[in-house]
Amino acid sequence: MTTYDVLFERLLAKVDAERAHRLGFRAVRLGRPLSRSLVRVPRRPVQAMGLSFPNPLGLAAGFDKNAEGIDALAALGFGFVEVGTVTAKPQSGNPRPRLFRLPEDRAVVNRMGFNNDGAEAVAKRLAKRERRLDGRDRRASVNVRHIERRTTRPVLGINIGKSKVVPEEDEQGVLADYAFSARLLAPYADYLVVNVSSPNTPGLRSLQTVDRLAPLVDEVRRVADDAAGRPVPLCVKIAPDLCDEDVLAVGELARDRGLEGLIATNTTTSREGLRTATEAVAALGAGGLSGPVLRRRSTEVLRLLRAHDPRITIISVGGVSSAYDVQQRLRAGATLVQAYTAFVYGGPLWPRRALLEPKE
Repeated sequence: MTTYDVLFERLLAKVDAERAHRLGFRAVRLGRPLSRSLVRVPRRPVQAMGLSFPNPLGLAAGFDKNAEGIDALAALGFGFVEVGTVTAKPQSGNPRPRLFRLPEDRAVVNRMGFNNDGAEAVAKRLAKRERRLDGRDRRASVNVRHIERRTTRPVLGINIGKSKVVPEEDEQGVLADYAFSARLLAPYADYLVVNVSSPNTPGLRSLQTVDRLAPLVDEVRRVADDAAGRPVPLCVKIAPDLCDEDVLAVGELARDRGLEGLIATNTTTSREGLRTATEAVAALGAGGLSGPVLRRRSTEVLRLLRAHDPRITIISVGGVSSAYDVQQRLRAGATLVQAYTAFVYGGPLWPRRALLEPKE
């Protein structure tokens, strides 16, 4: 048991989950200088989507919704950080409480509802970060002796979703909503993600059908590349609850449309396989479930997609809890791996352990 395990059990587990998240994230941001000096993660470069990733482990979208702690999170060892989900319009999300822990399963149920500051505010924050990083890089390059101290920028993914006020049946409205976010955010993204798989925005998952998804990715691609003045790698994030036939249909669409990547998978609406008492789980209500219980289905979806297309970048997420899980996903065909819930339960040194601890 680590020090963080004791802290989590005796203190954090007794605090409302959303408040604990805010406090923990604030601590990560404040502790960035210490993290940079204490956390040493060997480089395990991965080339994917025309990008160079320092290592194959990334932080999934949902933790840093508003791009407030990208570099602090990278300092903990993550090779890439995906922010968001960001929507065109700022929104407060669903009523609280909306985030719940299931400690017996080391799982989380959330129905956050894409609470975020909106694309304009996030774009301004990212522009400010760019100016700061550009200035730091220029200062570092002045003295050759200190070039090795420069912090390599993490690969940045930006995850965009539909604003809740836009009805899913309004096809042109949906396209315009995603396009607005893409236009503002693509200039700062190393890769962009179209999220059509959260269970917490009514009707969103209907956009995973091929006839709705095809024009959406085409529009986002067109707008993003134009706004950034370069090709922006584009991914789609899918749900674990799709049947195998629909998973393969999305894979086929990705190949036909030349998408650079697929992210598999998001949270699940299923409650099967949990140790937590059924009554206790039911009392929490609706929401997406994450944690080790997703391991089996997420790996199945990964294998299906990899067998269908041996070339596309696949970022595997869902039930990744240890270095062994990271290794197994890579062996199963993942190009890169993401985690979120394991980071919540494992604490700030978890990314390092996931990359360094024995793989058996």
